[in-house]
Amino acid sequence: MAGALVLATLLAASIPARAQNFAADGDVFRLEWNATTGAKGPELSGYVYNTTNRRAVRMRLGIDGLDGAGQVVGRTETWVVGSVPPNNRSYFEAKVPPAVSYRVAILSFSWVEDGDGGLLRRW
Repeated sequence: MAGALVLATLLAASIPARAQNFAADGDVFRLEWNATTGAKGPELSGYVYNTTNRRAVRMRLGIDGLDGAGQVVGRTETWVVGSVPPNNRSYFEAKVPPAVSYRVAILSFSWVEDGDGGLLRRW
């Protein structure tokens, strides 16, 4: 029984998850990710694409692990590394609970204007 559980966990964690979109002010961000099994367990890695002319900073992502029926079986959060530049992308990764698939959403972020001397302006 334990062997079957380990096999099911490995199979579930190795299945790539579909990407989703997030819209704050229209379609401003796009998320892409893949779930893999690393040396220390399931991991999720991907990119946040910024389709605007503004820089996003302090972006926090929420990751839900889903079972076959789409019910949440685990949750985690992670930060996007650095900023998400205008019309560009930034990388993220996180350890995740074993699940059949994953749902990723942007929980929070702040806009900044390039050339403002490093001061953060909230929009």
